Amino acid sequence: MKRNSGILLHISSLPNPYGIGSMGHDAYAFVDLLHETKQTLWQILPLGPTGYGNSPYQSFSAFAGNILFVSLEKLIEEGLIREEDLKQMPVLSTKKVEYDLVLKGKTKLLRKAFSAFKKKFNDWKEDYYNFLGEHSWWLDDYALFRAIKGKNEKLCWNEWSEKLKHRDSHEMDVAMHEHAADIYFHRFVQFIFFRQWFALKAYANSKGIRIIGDLPLYVSLDSSDVWGNQDIFLLDEAGQMTHVGGVPPDYFSETGQYWGCPVFDWDRLAERGYDWWAARVHFNLRMFDLIRIDHFRGLESFWAIPASEENAINGKWLPAKGFEMLSLLKSQLGELPVIAEDLGIITPEVEKLRDHFGLPGMKVLQFAYASDASNVNLPHNYNQNFVVYTGTHDNDTTIGWLKTATKEERKNLKRYFSSGWGNIHRSLIEAAWASVANMAILPMQDLMELDGRGRMNTPGTVANNWEWRLEWKLLKSSQKEFLKTLTEKYNRCEPTTD
Repeated sequence: MKRNSGILLHISSLPNPYGIGSMGHDAYAFVDLLHETKQTLWQILPLGPTGYGNSPYQSFSAFAGNILFVSLEKLIEEGLIREEDLKQMPVLSTKKVEYDLVLKGKTKLLRKAFSAFKKKFNDWKEDYYNFLGEHSWWLDDYALFRAIKGKNEKLCWNEWSEKLKHRDSHEMDVAMHEHAADIYFHRFVQFIFFRQWFALKAYANSKGIRIIGDLPLYVSLDSSDVWGNQDIFLLDEAGQMTHVGGVPPDYFSETGQYWGCPVFDWDRLAERGYDWWAARVHFNLRMFDLIRIDHFRGLESFWAIPASEENAINGKWLPAKGFEMLSLLKSQLGELPVIAEDLGIITPEVEKLRDHFGLPGMKVLQFAYASDASNVNLPHNYNQNFVVYTGTHDNDTTIGWLKTATKEERKNLKRYFSSGWGNIHRSLIEAAWASVANMAILPMQDLMELDGRGRMNTPGTVANNWEWRLEWKLLKSSQKEFLKTLTEKYNRCEPTTD
């Protein structure tokens, strides 16, 4: 594999006048920035529709796109809304995402676009029916799920009527008829989302940029996937979870992490030939050039916590069947363009699974300086088949972290770098780019040298997460030049010919 590098920036963080990043003009401008600075990778977070807490890792679907990312400018270009319609959007912050206000305003405009779409249907008919034919295997359930949910006070599916909860065919036919208008709306929005997404991806690819998507191991209980595939999750007859996912207590948390999402019934997945997982991976590899599997270790064994527990202490490790599933996928796909998120409690068995399939793991520099020179996150301990990050979406920004670093970390950082403390954030970026790791990724906030106010997510908290937004005016020419120079210096781009 060639050495390459890129930037981590979620779609929601892109600049945009309408409250949240989208697949509009600023997304294309960001691709141009990547190209200008010699980057060839753009890593994003999951693109699914978000609900409670706005976390992209808690989605109503493993397949659908988030309607908040639909570009209003592109809708104008397509003739589905008018310029003056944008005045209906509330005045929103350019510094952070105000999700509730954005959702309310954007939904209203998407409803207007849907009305225009129906009037001009003959212009769209062929593309629309092609989309439905290609995506009906997940879209039909998703659109019905969202329509029913919208008319049931947004209750989780396991609180619906018994017949709907258990997908009685007659009751579902009745619901499809009753909610037909909303079902058509949700299909339309997904049609527009994927139309805009694949146009953006084509542009990125034309500039030599590959997009790294993010595939969470688990899905939300309140999702069309669990409602439609109850047999592949550990649920009881009432649709309640018997066990939930998480991780056991460790140095960072005395009670572990209790995620509250259903875990897989791996025996049932095997009986079904891993069909749901295979469809999911194939789908994601159409959307993205590479995918990162979050919580990869859960494919080897997973921490199953009884749902009645209040924390993760009394969970237990249960075996997964990731080897069989990945073997199937490899037989179908050849090589697996997958990054294994292998942070946290990693055993030799997890490393063996990762290495058997030749999957690159992850190294994070913010984890490298709390111990001695044998720390696996230190650059001198890497081999080539890794992706190195200064930090991820779950870390503080590098400057924010440096301000709160422990005495031990500060001592080790000063020993490791001779550049002086004032410039040490740039030394960390250079260490990532200079390392032998084939891929190096930099959060946009670190390129912009932002402090902790630019942090994207603080695990274990629910407020003020996923809100950070890029402001072009804060990005300096010197920062762009720094990244370009490093990328050329450490052979992470095609050489420039004069």
